[in-house]
Amino acid sequence: MPTFPKLHNAMWPGLVGKEEGTDHPPISLDRMVELTANADVNGQKFEGVDYFLFHPHTDPDASDDQLRQIAESITSKGLKIGSLVAPVWPGTVGASAMGSDEDREKFLLAVTKACRIAKVFNECGAREYGVIRIDSATGPTEWAADPEGNTKRIAETFRQAAKIAADHGERLAAEGEICWAGMHSWRDMLNLLEEVGMPESLGFQADLAHTYLYLLGYNAEEHALLKAGYTEDEFWAAYEAMTSKLAPWTIDFHVAQNDGSVHGTGAHDKTGRHCPADDPNGKLDITRCAGYWLKGAQDRGIRHICWDGCMFPNEMLEKADTWNTILKAMIDVRDAHGWD
Repeated sequence: MPTFPKLHNAMWPGLVGKEEGTDHPPISLDRMVELTANADVNGQKFEGVDYFLFHPHTDPDASDDQLRQIAESITSKGLKIGSLVAPVWPGTVGASAMGSDEDREKFLLAVTKACRIAKVFNECGAREYGVIRIDSATGPTEWAADPEGNTKRIAETFRQAAKIAADHGERLAAEGEICWAGMHSWRDMLNLLEEVGMPESLGFQADLAHTYLYLLGYNAEEHALLKAGYTEDEFWAAYEAMTSKLAPWTIDFHVAQNDGSVHGTGAHDKTGRHCPADDPNGKLDITRCAGYWLKGAQDRGIRHICWDGCMFPNEMLEKADTWNTILKAMIDVRDAHGWD
């Protein structure tokens, strides 16, 4: 059976959309790692985690020794660290990629801090592959005031960020999601990638849930590839059209399920709803859809895939069956599209 891509679970579902003092408080890094490590499907385990670089999981200014201790706590569970999420948003380290000069300096500082953490994880052997994920850290409403100018401004920031990453031996992946300015439709995302024009250093992070909303034209009706009531043949034709443009840029990939709706909790804007792998309302054939993104993945440097259960309720995250079902879906993807 194929041994690549390695199977990872995301740690940020314990943080994104979670708020203290509510019924969905943050889940600690140790607990998220434990839940991941405990999953088992016929002896197959998760092989790593993808990791969000901000409080309360991580202080982005943690010392090297503190970071090595975190790495040891993860690797001691038999898990590697893969892709890292840079803290680019206002309220973390960063700020809008299309904002003021001061905002953009904050954005670049967040990328620099992420690269420094990556170096520590790499040098201690906890991390051997993966990228650093970014987005534009602002919403599409603000972007719409000047689409062309704002796309150019985001691209300029991304180019500077990509140079920082390249100097550290890293690559950046821009997350395609309907809540991010200039990245909120498949067409706008492609325009931005082409405007940056640095495919060796900055590529695309595809998520099955988010890119399904691309097809439907949420936040960009003019770019919809499907209409309500579409047939199965129409779906696959649209899926091939989208992936033919974005898959060649894809250097990081999230397996997920979506029911065709949007969802947001806490301070996180509404975006493609992540559903359980076996959700009866799920619109995606996970294994077949993944194949469109993973074609040629080895040549693009992809060595792992990650499940994204962002904004799952805490009760769902705490159930062992949730993770075993997800892991089985990941195994099915690798069995169908993986490599040795």
